[in-house]
Amino acid sequence: MNSPQITTAQRIKAIVGGSIGNLVEWYDWYAYAAFAIYFSHSFFPDSDLTAQLLNTAGIFAVGFLMRPVGGWVFGSIADKIGRKKAMTFSVLLMSFGSLLIALTPTYKTIGVLAPTLLLLARLLQGLSVGGEYGVSATYLSEMATENRRGFYSSFQYVTLIGGQLIALGIQLILQKLLLTEAQLEDWGWRIPFVIGALLSVIALYLRSNLHETEAFENKKEVSDKKKGSISELLKHPKELITVVGLTLGGTLAFYTYTTYMQKFLVNTVHLTKEESTLVSFVSLFIFACLQPVFGALSDKIGRRPLLLSFGILGTLCTYPLLTALSETTSMWGAFFLIMAALIIVSGYTSINAVVKAELFPSEVRALGVGLPYALTVAIFGGTAEYIALWFKQANMEYYFYWYITACIFFSLVVYARMKDTKKTSTLDKD
Repeated sequence: MNSPQITTAQRIKAIVGGSIGNLVEWYDWYAYAAFAIYFSHSFFPDSDLTAQLLNTAGIFAVGFLMRPVGGWVFGSIADKIGRKKAMTFSVLLMSFGSLLIALTPTYKTIGVLAPTLLLLARLLQGLSVGGEYGVSATYLSEMATENRRGFYSSFQYVTLIGGQLIALGIQLILQKLLLTEAQLEDWGWRIPFVIGALLSVIALYLRSNLHETEAFENKKEVSDKKKGSISELLKHPKELITVVGLTLGGTLAFYTYTTYMQKFLVNTVHLTKEESTLVSFVSLFIFACLQPVFGALSDKIGRRPLLLSFGILGTLCTYPLLTALSETTSMWGAFFLIMAALIIVSGYTSINAVVKAELFPSEVRALGVGLPYALTVAIFGGTAEYIALWFKQANMEYYFYWYITACIFFSLVVYARMKDTKKTSTLDKD
């Protein structure tokens, strides 16, 4: 239970400080993706094979290697020395990575050192992104009062989606209002990374002034060998498998309807880039606003009904929704179909963090939430776009719809077999 001395104002501060790192880190992640078209020639000249290989290796390492490593490293730090310190280190690492990208000279200036520094920056950011989820999910869940955990933890996805919206908004402002395309390619692409570094400093300040959670403080007498160790985590195999199953369908659906959707709207629906950007922006904004609503609902009726709703509706509706979306010719028709999908996905996104936190004891909670989640996201979420495009190239795009359906059904089986963590929460024992 939480200390009665923690005031409402301090809890609000905990929400802001605990979730702000997600906003910063997803902003940085999307800024890189959004502005790569403008800065790629500065770091990866076609004539230099070494630079091209470094680029490929960097994308691979960040996407598939560093996230699980980050989940392990920062999860262990959070369980051993504190949630607050781990969150502070995480956002500091992200700030350094953004600043390094903003300040790195071009290939023409320093040669192969330029893509090497960019690779280093992305490795640091990947490590930070991988560690952020488990630590902030643990912190938000532990700081919440017993009857508000779903509401509090939902803000993790509010800021996660918010990071995407800010990156998209800054790109639109620079493109449409402030800079020419030549200016963006010359030096303007550095602006979003400077903004990212500044946002990280703000997040660092907010986090450095947070309270440590009582759940962590109460376990200070537990042996350091047990805290945040893989051997201790492996004593909870059922919970680890539950996190993987819980995440699999949800993360694939989330990546499909958010990160991949803009490309889908252009390549398959044949909307213009401007139309797809507008549809993505508005739908993501509404999606972000829905998270606290669903989180608060889970505090009333439990976590399991929301997860079952996502699992059942996701299994039944994914193929019809994506098929209808691929055949629509209207921008607003596309918008309403995507919103229907995002409302279904909200049954997972709004509460997945608190459900995972409620599975593990506090001495391995951050590691238990972060590591299996990061592995599952790397394998299924991170490959969603590539699998979708591979099926499309093979003229079998509908196979991808069935692939998502099968993964959500697998998660549904897990939801059906698990207990409602609101009623069996390990957080109550803290």
